[in-house]
Amino acid sequence: MPRENILIVDDEKLIRWSMKQKLGSWGYQVSEAEDIREAMRKISQETPDLVTLDIKLPDGSGIELLKEIKENHPTLPVIMITAFGVVDVAVQALKLGAYDFIEKPINFEKLENIVRNALETFRLKTQVAQTFKTNKIRFSLENIVGRSKPIRDVLVLIKRLAQSGTTTLLVQGESGTGKDLVSRALHYESSRRDNPFFALNCAAIPETLIETELFGYEKGAFTDAKTMKKGVFEMADGGTVFLDEISEMHINMQSKFLRVLEDQTFRRVGGVKDISVNVQVVASTNCNLETVVSEGKFREDLYYRLSVIPIVIPPLRERKEDIPALIEHFIQRYNIQFRKNVQGITPEGMKLLMNYSWPGNVRELKHAIE
Repeated sequence: MPRENILIVDDEKLIRWSMKQKLGSWGYQVSEAEDIREAMRKISQETPDLVTLDIKLPDGSGIELLKEIKENHPTLPVIMITAFGVVDVAVQALKLGAYDFIEKPINFEKLENIVRNALETFRLKTQVAQTFKTNKIRFSLENIVGRSKPIRDVLVLIKRLAQSGTTTLLVQGESGTGKDLVSRALHYESSRRDNPFFALNCAAIPETLIETELFGYEKGAFTDAKTMKKGVFEMADGGTVFLDEISEMHINMQSKFLRVLEDQTFRRVGGVKDISVNVQVVASTNCNLETVVSEGKFREDLYYRLSVIPIVIPPLRERKEDIPALIEHFIQRYNIQFRKNVQGITPEGMKLLMNYSWPGNVRELKHAIE
């Protein structure tokens, strides 16, 4: 693994030398700059992982260089080096985006901790940004494959709803039609795309645990509640919560869930304070909710709250003209995953695939290609 590169920007040669010795002994690769001009050149050429920056430099203020760095490299961590007692300048630097500051004479034990924490934060931010970029590509509308009229109608509706700011959506369709993919597309096509997306399967969580999963709990709320825990609604503030198999939510829980949809407020289990959130809720089901309502297993008011604008995903047997495009899509995916070079399907194979009823829908076709 390549060593992380730290750029020291300081006009004092002794300071640069002592910091270089210490940083090098801690396993970092080090480069130096004695003024703003040289620092800007090295940042553009070498792209360091972290910068230590003196406040006073021969050709200007370190504050001005900090502004420049944050404008062009917003995620690059910067640790300011200040004279003893210059707190106001250090506070200004923190407001402008510096990770932290350390005073001269430098406490190297403190510096080591700050550098390690700053680089860890930088790595996490980089990973989050890369994950978001990957998810945005993976779950964009372009990944919902199909040219048939039923699927084109669904794509138009997804785009319209994602841009509308609607906070409650219902996705319906048989198992394997792609409800999860549609829910993520609703998130990544919306203005909430930079915020969290959480998915829960209501059928997979016991009745006794679903409330704590959704809303969290306070310390001491029950025997094993040693610390406070946030639920997905609190963690997803500003983003989206996807609740798969909503029909399996217990009837007693549905009234509390309805309140969250109506008021965007809830209480942690054992809590006394209302917590307000701004969350988009996408619910899905593979059954007919009206039937479940008539059986008394699902609240009628919750059904009407969810089904204002339902998105119904057509089964694969109703859009067979999409099968060739889906086959090509999955072949390309699994060629990469399994390092194969499958070129396509024989005419006889395609005929068999086109005539099959596909009870498992797109998921079954994907597994067949795999």
